[in-house]
Amino acid sequence: MISDNLKSVTKRIAKCCERSGRPEEAVKLVSVTKEADIEEMRAAILAGVTDIGENRVQDAVFKHKAIGDSVIWHLIGHLQTNKAKDAVRIFSLIHSVDSIRIAEAIDKEARKIGKVQEVLVQVNTSGESTKFGVHPEDVDNILRECALYGNIDIKGFMTIAPETSNPETVRPYFRALNELRGRIRTSRGVDYGALSMGMTGDFEVAIEEGATIIRIGRAIFV
Repeated sequence: MISDNLKSVTKRIAKCCERSGRPEEAVKLVSVTKEADIEEMRAAILAGVTDIGENRVQDAVFKHKAIGDSVIWHLIGHLQTNKAKDAVRIFSLIHSVDSIRIAEAIDKEARKIGKVQEVLVQVNTSGESTKFGVHPEDVDNILRECALYGNIDIKGFMTIAPETSNPETVRPYFRALNELRGRIRTSRGVDYGALSMGMTGDFEVAIEEGATIIRIGRAIFV
């Protein structure tokens, strides 16, 4: 079942990329395993999953002991400063930097183990008070501050769209993130290439709007 689901998702990604005039390899699939157990994760890896996304550091610690580094680990949920040590140890990419305090904690723990931690800045493009993320007008400030930390490497941006039954309604939030990246490229002269956006219900719209990383759980682990 997981293998069939994965094939279905990858076919949809390929078709969407073709429609959008983008190469399929331009979009990385992160399989979100927050609802999956160890055996389901192993089945997904056997079926070809290379990147795993977890929402909670404490869950990743448990799963990492069983799965190890046979896959690339992504933290896609909110990070608390007291979890930074384990997060830096386990995750290749942290998608959810949304404050200087978090960035400082990551940098401190990464420095201890001689690692340059790759991160994304989470941006609240929808303006929802229930969502984490930097307000778009504050992104320049956090980029400027994070540039002072030698053990953080900002690769791009992440956003989470509101839940909806009609993916078209969230297109503006994905487009806003892509446009923000373009403005920053122009103003700062830095090309932050990664855009992590789109989940099971809206990933095709996200790809059409420039997503380079999509985070899919439900469509694979149902």
